Amino acid sequence: MKLSRNGLRASAIGALVVSGALVLSACGSDNNNEPTKDGGKTSAAASNIKCDGAKGQLLAAGSSAQKNAMDLWVKNFQAACSGVEVNYQAIGSGGGITKFNQGQVTFAGSDSALKDEEVAESQKICKGGKGVNLPMVGGPIAIGYKLDGVDNLVLDAPTLAKIFDTKITKWNDPAIAKLNPGAKLPDSTIQAFHRSDESGTTQNLGKYLSATAKADWKYDPKTKSWPAPGGQAANGSSGVATAVKDAEGSIGYFELSYATANKISTVSINTGASAPVAATTENASKAIAAAKVKGTGSDLALSLDYTTKAEGAYPLTLVTYEIACDKGNKAETLPTLKAFLNYTASEEGQKVLSDAGYAPLPAEIAAKVREIVPTLS
Repeated sequence: MKLSRNGLRASAIGALVVSGALVLSACGSDNNNEPTKDGGKTSAAASNIKCDGAKGQLLAAGSSAQKNAMDLWVKNFQAACSGVEVNYQAIGSGGGITKFNQGQVTFAGSDSALKDEEVAESQKICKGGKGVNLPMVGGPIAIGYKLDGVDNLVLDAPTLAKIFDTKITKWNDPAIAKLNPGAKLPDSTIQAFHRSDESGTTQNLGKYLSATAKADWKYDPKTKSWPAPGGQAANGSSGVATAVKDAEGSIGYFELSYATANKISTVSINTGASAPVAATTENASKAIAAAKVKGTGSDLALSLDYTTKAEGAYPLTLVTYEIACDKGNKAETLPTLKAFLNYTASEEGQKVLSDAGYAPLPAEIAAKVREIVPTLS
C-alpha cells in the first residue's frame, strides 16, 4: 500500500482541502471506519443539556484524536438545542491551531497545549485576551499492528523507537523476540506507518519516546510533524488505522477508538512494572490521573508522566484540549461556545467517553474546567 510521505507543515495547513472536513449533524458520522457509539443514551444525555441561548453555527477544527468523542458530544448537543449546528473539522491539531489563530474557527481541538509563540499569535484574534488550553478528553495512544499468528505482542519503548526510526526492520528481530518468548515471529519486513499531517498524536508519541528511550529517539519532542526517516505516511488517525488494518506486517499509532472500530490488535507495553500494560481506557486513566496542571490563570495545560512504572498504568497517553479565547470571543458565537463546552466538561458529557474508548478527565481537573468555561467572554 503506497501512501503519501512526510507531512504538512503548519504554514500550509491553512489551505487544507475540503475533503478533510468533518461536518457533523444530528445523525453523526457516516464514515464506517469511525463509527459513533451512543449506547442508546443520546436522548437521556440531551435532556440534561443547558442550551443557554445557543443558536446558529459553531465552527471548530483540529485533533482527529477526539473525533469520535466529538461525534457523540455534537449529536447529543444538537438533539437538545434546536437550530444549532456544530461543524467540527478533524484536520489534525496543527491545522486546528492554524485555523484558530487565523480567526476561521471559534475553538480548536489540539492534543498538545499551545506553544508560547502560538499564544502570542492568538492575541491578534482574542482581542484583549489570548488562547487558553481547556483539557476535555484523555485516552491511550494505541500501537496497532497486523501480524498473522501473533495475538499478544509486547514491546517496550526502546524497541518501539527503533521500529519507528527504521533501526529494527524485521519482525523476528532479537529485540522483539526477547520480549515475546514463544511467539512465532515471521522473518518479514515491518511496515511502519505514521501521520502525514501535523499531529498532536505524533507529538505525544515523540514525547513518550524521548522520555523513555532517550538513547534511541533523538528527535525534537515538541514537533507535531513526523521527524524520522523512512516508513509510510497516511493522513489522520483514520488513515493510519486503515493502512494498518489493510497491510500484513504493519504497525502504527492512533487512538484506541480507531483500533476498536477497525478490530486492530494492539501492543501491550513493557514499562518495567510486574506485567506488560495493555492499551485500555482504564489503564490510561491510571496514568492520566497523575497529570499536573502547569498552566496559569485560565490556562489548564497539563504535564503528563510518560515514564510511569505504576502497576497497570498505560504510559502512552494524550489529553485533547479545546482551545478558545479567554476574552475577545465574538458576541454572536459566545453563547453557543460556552453552552457546548459546558456540556462537554459536565458529568453527562464526560460519562459518554468511556464507551467510545476514551478516558474521562480526572475529577479535580474536570472541576477546574467547569469553573473556567462560564468565565469566557
